Amino acid sequence: MSGRVAGKKVLVTGAAQGLGAATAHRLAAEGARILLTDINGDGAAAQAALINDALGAGTAFAVRHDVTRADHWAEAVELAAEALGGLSVLVNNAGIGIRGNIETCSFDDWKRGFAVNVDSVFLGCQAAIPLMKDHQPGSIVNISSIAGLIASDTMPAYNASKAAVWMLTKSVALHCAKQGWDLRCNSVHPTFVDTPILDGIAASSGREKSVVMGKLARQIPLGRVGEPDDIANGVLYLASDESRFMTGAELKLDGGISAM
Repeated sequence: MSGRVAGKKVLVTGAAQGLGAATAHRLAAEGARILLTDINGDGAAAQAALINDALGAGTAFAVRHDVTRADHWAEAVELAAEALGGLSVLVNNAGIGIRGNIETCSFDDWKRGFAVNVDSVFLGCQAAIPLMKDHQPGSIVNISSIAGLIASDTMPAYNASKAAVWMLTKSVALHCAKQGWDLRCNSVHPTFVDTPILDGIAASSGREKSVVMGKLARQIPLGRVGEPDDIANGVLYLASDESRFMTGAELKLDGGISAM
């Protein structure tokens, strides 16, 4: 541990598995104290227990959290204040995939996708900033997607929701800067990453995961699907004071897809 985020007080959403879990473990290993939240409260608690086993009791805490609900956000931020002693980093990671093209995607799926992927970021920033102002310098990291920058005919709802996160990030960054606060806000744009979302894609396609992974890897110039730690390392940089002159920006972790 080099302590790149030593003393930081961090809330990570969607932390029961995948990118959220990897991010929580990575930040904790670099000195942060973490509140892991997820609608799967037991899963978040299990990840917090693993962190505490490795790094000592009181490093990580967990709570069940529906990120689409303002009251749950108020409770999560209050718990951060109590358990962590404040909040200096917010990682809005919770998100879902939304399948279906413009003809087959249902309006209910569209609305659910925006609720989880976009409303959660709006509510999270709105709830967290008042506490983060007391713990500057601070950083908000919003997990978007390369799909928020590059469109596909098969995922209009996912494209649109992740693009909304991209633009919302810039607005929040400009607001904080205009107020004179040392609070930054940046977005992260991964390509395909080996998380449970890919398990779902493989299951819905009826093909072996290895076959699906191989097909996805062939679309990426670097020739492989990302690992959760590839993204967690980027979040670590944005959460740390190393990135204090970076705000309103997008960090592409896409294996070169956007360069084509």
